[in-house]
Amino acid sequence: MASEALVVVDVQNDFCPGGALAVERGDEIVPLVNRLIGRFEHVVLTQDWHPAGHSSFASTHPGKAPFETVDMPYGEQTLWPDHCVQATPGAAFHEGLEWTKAELVIRKGFRKAIDSYSAFFENDHETPTGLTGYLRERGIGKLTFAGLATDYCVAFSALDARRQGFEATVMLEACRGIDLGGSLAAMTQRMREAGVVLV
Repeated sequence: MASEALVVVDVQNDFCPGGALAVERGDEIVPLVNRLIGRFEHVVLTQDWHPAGHSSFASTHPGKAPFETVDMPYGEQTLWPDHCVQATPGAAFHEGLEWTKAELVIRKGFRKAIDSYSAFFENDHETPTGLTGYLRERGIGKLTFAGLATDYCVAFSALDARRQGFEATVMLEACRGIDLGGSLAAMTQRMREAGVVLV
C-alpha cells in the first residue's frame, strides 16, 4: 500500500453535532475513520482554517443569511455560518479522531477572500494547495477519501483528485453529507461520472 494514501477531510468540531456548521451525525464516522487510518501506511488530513471575517461567512455580508449565495470573482459562493475560525475549539480535530499518524495536514480556506472546499485547489479551481506535488513526489497515485461533508469538501477533493490524474475512492460509510438543495445526489452523480469509485 506504499503507493496509496488515505485523505481524511475536515473531521473537525464545527462540522460535528454541537458545532457551528454541524453535519447531521457527523461524529458517527470517527470510529470508521480511525479504522481506516490504522489500515493505511500514508495518511493526509485536511483542516478548514478560516481567518475571522472570512468572505464565505454570511456575517461578512450585511443582509445575507447562512446558506444564501453571493457572486464572487471566482463564481457563485454559498454563505456559511462562521465556522472553523483559526485556533478556535471549533477548528480543532474531533477529540476522538486518532490523527497523529498523519504525515501531512493541509489547511485550506485561510485566504480571506476565497473559500476552499477541495484538498487540491481553492474555489477558483486554480490556486493549488500543494497536495498534488506532495503526492507525486511521494509516488502516491491512489487515494481513498473519508470525512465531512460528502457533497462538499469530500466530493470536490475526489473530483480534483481525478482531474489531477489520481485514482480516487470515496468510502461513503465513513462520510456524512449536508444535502443542501439536493447537493448530495448531484455531487454523487458528478463523482461517478468522473470515475470516482464509491463504496
